[in-house]
Amino acid sequence: MSTSPRFLRPRAALCAVGLAALLTTSSAVSAQNAAIPSPEEYFGHAMGADRQLVRWDGLVEYYRMLGELSDRIVVENVGSSTLGNPFLVLWVSSPENLANLNDVQRRNDILSDPRGHTRAQVDDAIENGKVVFLQGYALHSTEVAGSQTAAEVMYHFATRDDEEMTQILDETVSIIVPGMNPDGVNIVTDWYDQWVGTEYEGARPPELYHHYIGHDNNRDAFMQNTVESQYVATLLFREWVPQAFIDHHQMGGYTARIYLPPYAEPIRPGGDPLVWREMAWYGAHMAYKMDEHDLPGAIGSAIYSGWGHFGFHWITPFHNIAGMLTESASAQLATPLYVHPDQLTGSRQLPEYEQQTTFPNPWEGGWWHVRDIVERQVIATFSPLEIAAKNRETVLRNAYNKAARQTARGEADDVKAYVVPAEQHDPLTMQKMINKLLLQGITVDRALRAFEHEGHAFGSGSYVVSTAQPKRGVIRWLLGRTFYPDNTYTRDRDGNPIRPYDMSTDNLAEFMGVSVVPVGSPVTASTTRVTSMIDASGTIALGTNGYVLDGRLNDAHEAVNRLLDVGASVSRAWRAGEGFRQGDFVVAPDADEAIVRSVAEETGVDFVALDAPTGASTYPLSRQRIGLFQRWWGGNMDEGWTRLLLEDFAFPYTTIMDEEILRGDLHERWDVIVLPADSREMMVDGDEEPESMPLEYRSGFGDAGVAALNAFVENGGTLVTFAQAGSLLLEDFDIPVENAVEGMWGNEFWSPGSTLRMTVDNTHPYTYGMPREALATYLAGGQVYETVRGGASADVRRLATYHERDILQSGWLLGEDAIASKAAIVAVEKDEGSILMLGFRVQHRAQTHGTYKLLFNALQDQPSDMSSVAAGGGG
Repeated sequence: MSTSPRFLRPRAALCAVGLAALLTTSSAVSAQNAAIPSPEEYFGHAMGADRQLVRWDGLVEYYRMLGELSDRIVVENVGSSTLGNPFLVLWVSSPENLANLNDVQRRNDILSDPRGHTRAQVDDAIENGKVVFLQGYALHSTEVAGSQTAAEVMYHFATRDDEEMTQILDETVSIIVPGMNPDGVNIVTDWYDQWVGTEYEGARPPELYHHYIGHDNNRDAFMQNTVESQYVATLLFREWVPQAFIDHHQMGGYTARIYLPPYAEPIRPGGDPLVWREMAWYGAHMAYKMDEHDLPGAIGSAIYSGWGHFGFHWITPFHNIAGMLTESASAQLATPLYVHPDQLTGSRQLPEYEQQTTFPNPWEGGWWHVRDIVERQVIATFSPLEIAAKNRETVLRNAYNKAARQTARGEADDVKAYVVPAEQHDPLTMQKMINKLLLQGITVDRALRAFEHEGHAFGSGSYVVSTAQPKRGVIRWLLGRTFYPDNTYTRDRDGNPIRPYDMSTDNLAEFMGVSVVPVGSPVTASTTRVTSMIDASGTIALGTNGYVLDGRLNDAHEAVNRLLDVGASVSRAWRAGEGFRQGDFVVAPDADEAIVRSVAEETGVDFVALDAPTGASTYPLSRQRIGLFQRWWGGNMDEGWTRLLLEDFAFPYTTIMDEEILRGDLHERWDVIVLPADSREMMVDGDEEPESMPLEYRSGFGDAGVAALNAFVENGGTLVTFAQAGSLLLEDFDIPVENAVEGMWGNEFWSPGSTLRMTVDNTHPYTYGMPREALATYLAGGQVYETVRGGASADVRRLATYHERDILQSGWLLGEDAIASKAAIVAVEKDEGSILMLGFRVQHRAQTHGTYKLLFNALQDQPSDMSSVAAGGGG
């Protein structure tokens, strides 16, 4: 069946969609629905059968068939995945509801944002609306059950005719994303099938299971750097804003059998209380159904804390969505796992593996199959729909209450708005940040003229983000300064800090280096609503001596790369002159005007007229040969994110693996080699258990690789390291630098995913274009540098230094004295080459735009005499 809701744009729509009827419910099936084959009949085995996985293309064909045979299901291909696979969204409801999805969506819009609507419209939306419930599967592809479960779920939707299913179809609209990472389903399935029946059966794939970002694909909801994230976010944050969302996952195999909502402590405050109550309500019913069907091992209020990364299930509560997570214990991919009772352990708020109020029915151990996971995920899918359908009006009334009350809280908050000044160090990055807010469905206004507010002068074009809107909570955490809680929930019995689940801050503005001003009174300036994404287009004006590109702009690097691609002559200013700053780029006047105009339009960079001659103030740029190190053993997500970033900014690069390093003569093939954040052990020694991986996928370049990298630098190459990758240099290269926080942990020094204040020496070619004051996004594994006494330290230059005190901007920092006045970044001149040691991930998850230039500068051509140029004047 087909229909045309607002989200179902004209695309390649695939239209006309186990546990027998949820284990023990009535399995009444009409004659029409009886003609629909079950997954077991279609694929020849039950979903979750031992050593059996279905590829994504096979699952797509099954969903197409369901859509053709069932009038309860609409199948839509919303676009292509990163590697070109179809990304499906499945719409499930009664035929009548599917025929009127526009009306369902219109009423849903009123409840999710009641501003400007009458009480009568709200009452109509509650009385006649439907609960919208989105569920996603198979985001993490080595968690293999999800993609298989979704097929069984859709079969139940298509065929069950019992009273419970009829009510679910009548009172709810389910949006099912059956494969949130389609590419990974194929990567993992193909790998598993290749080695099943051998000694390597069940080994994890040697590569990232998302082409760029692997397991980090659920850390991308607030930035939406990948197309898969954009598809899901469109549904969750803008097109629909459902009442509830569940992200079905797997966890380790040696604790509870399934984690269910609600989250453990601590929670991140700022969400409406109802959203936390709803999570507990839905989760309690899921757990109730698990035990009703004699499926032991369900736990809630444990393992996963309510303060987590801003991935989909942790950011949705601040969208007033009951954003939930299920985590089932894993097998060995599709191979059963035997677990002895004494191997079962506790976790966060499950201090021992034994009965407690949130865990009354422990699993006793034994064989654990993927089919066990599928059964639990099927129940976790339908049980919350059951109570949502039975309580439709309550759920919808509280959808309105959450939105209205959050808006009212925003009106009463100490911070009434965040103003984003038009005057920024990098205004193009500021515009990108505004687009990120719009992608969250946040209301943003733009000032029509300059204004003053609370003693601040703001230029025309400044942006105003009022907190008096339903997404108040999202705004607070993306733009407001953040302090992670330090209390009994975040420390163990001995007083040691417990690592947050991922980051301790997700401040978008701080990551992106954008200045934001919180104000305590409503902004009354003349503004206009921003209704579409900002698409910056640069201008061009040719001067006598060509064009100047502002070196403070990240996007200037993309412009330069595109110009170098076509052979244009580009140079860089090593000192300021008439019409240009130190670090600016200069484009020769003979550059093809059509190409210049195209680059300006694509990048948003202004090509400013340069009339005065540059004289000896610039040095020419040529294309650098960039090598990016990559290893096997599951891949390295930091490497993948770096690949994505380099491609986004048009830096050509070559992937270097162990065999390339071991060939030697690296300086003859590359000018710059980048070592992403990774341990020395993984790079040099390789896998902890090499025998678990086929020989051709074992990593570790050994002492010979270390020698080759050392020779690369000695012969004039530039070696760049992120965070803990610097350990290779500290241990194996003869450089006068030490890691000041080596071996420190807990109360001695602790900074888990925080933004830290640093002062940048922006007169060096590696730091051109950076502001004097900046923020480092520091994670576990980061390094802080100090020099070793002696004459050799003259070859070391501090490029960024942490403040003397008050270092923390947002997050959690213990042991500030350990890093006070110490170096965040150093450059080391060694023989003919150079080393750039970035003690933190300057490109972290393609989120930290504010420090991109610290990488980009190293990838551009450098002056022949770095030391003299670096002393060449301020910028």
